[in-house]
Amino acid sequence: MASILSRFIPKQEPPEPIPPGIYHYQAPADSPIPYRLHLRVEPDGSSLMIVNASTVLHLNESATAHAFEVIQGKNVADAAKSISHRYRVSRRQAMADQEILHQKIVTIATFPDVDPVSFLGMERSEPYAHTPSAPYRLDIALTYFMDPDGALDPLARARVDREFNTDEWKRVLDIAWEKGIPHVTFTGGEPTRRPDLIDLIQHAESLGQVTGLLTAGHRLASQEYVDQLAQAGLDHLLITPIEEDSASLEGLHNALASDIFTAVHLTITNPDLQPIADSLNRLDNMGLSAISLSVSENTESLASVLAKARDLVADLGMELIWNLPAPYSTSNPISLELEQAPQGAGRAWLYIEPDGDILPTQGVNKILGNILRDSWDEIWKMALAWPSS
Repeated sequence: MASILSRFIPKQEPPEPIPPGIYHYQAPADSPIPYRLHLRVEPDGSSLMIVNASTVLHLNESATAHAFEVIQGKNVADAAKSISHRYRVSRRQAMADQEILHQKIVTIATFPDVDPVSFLGMERSEPYAHTPSAPYRLDIALTYFMDPDGALDPLARARVDREFNTDEWKRVLDIAWEKGIPHVTFTGGEPTRRPDLIDLIQHAESLGQVTGLLTAGHRLASQEYVDQLAQAGLDHLLITPIEEDSASLEGLHNALASDIFTAVHLTITNPDLQPIADSLNRLDNMGLSAISLSVSENTESLASVLAKARDLVADLGMELIWNLPAPYSTSNPISLELEQAPQGAGRAWLYIEPDGDILPTQGVNKILGNILRDSWDEIWKMALAWPSS
């Protein structure tokens, strides 16, 4: 019977995958909500969408198909028709999914103080579940000198005896964009000690990259400097505040009052829960909405406090930031996850030291190559082979 039916009912072939590559869309000048989009489609069908060079959306395969229709400039109805035909789903379901994606894009495009990284799919998929064609993010340690006195970070490796100059860092940003890396963070040490930081943020913004800054916050005590960061296009801040330092706390206040998405990093050093609970409550009262946590050393007692602190974060309604490095400027934030590499390290993100040497992630002393001396293809090959290599 099956062989007879097959004569009349053609076998349904799987849809052709969206061609891998980078695609761009600019909303018309007369659009009620002008925005620009970059879409990086991976060979496995997943993708990254960058909205207004300020937010990265991680899209699974089905969401990528909807995003590709947006990039083609189709309206919701025409896009739903195409999706319905392509994937043999109902027009009603395709329309609902397309409207969800459009709503997400419009929300991101019109609200400046939003999370710089989001995950979106029309069905569930795990973040960083697949090997990408290039990292999603590059963490750039501009310097290992620290505030407030400018001492060299004791954790900085002795062999890092120079820092790239402005032109060299701009070449790094150019390479990152050419290789499809849409997100960079500036860290250290204390990156605000670099007089060219604003210039580097502006350069990354001109390319279309999402930019972040990791700092102890001293320089942010200057409202003028916070305004300069915002005008340069900085998209997000991660601050490691020093509670006994008035400049650091003033910097945090200024950041929270700005339109820049701001999170705080806390390093847990005390096996007693109360100090971290008190800090979380103070930050909540200041209006903080996102936080990153780590421990100073890998002990059972601190691990227990970390787990309880994460529960407190949830109870306060804060977002837990889990995949950004913390600046070396005030603490040793090498967390428990480094005992077993953090999810995504060496694949979803890479870390560059001040002299251009690339590590899989902050705190892992495995040199994959130097970004200005070695072939990117060889560096990426080394990264994908780590940690077995």
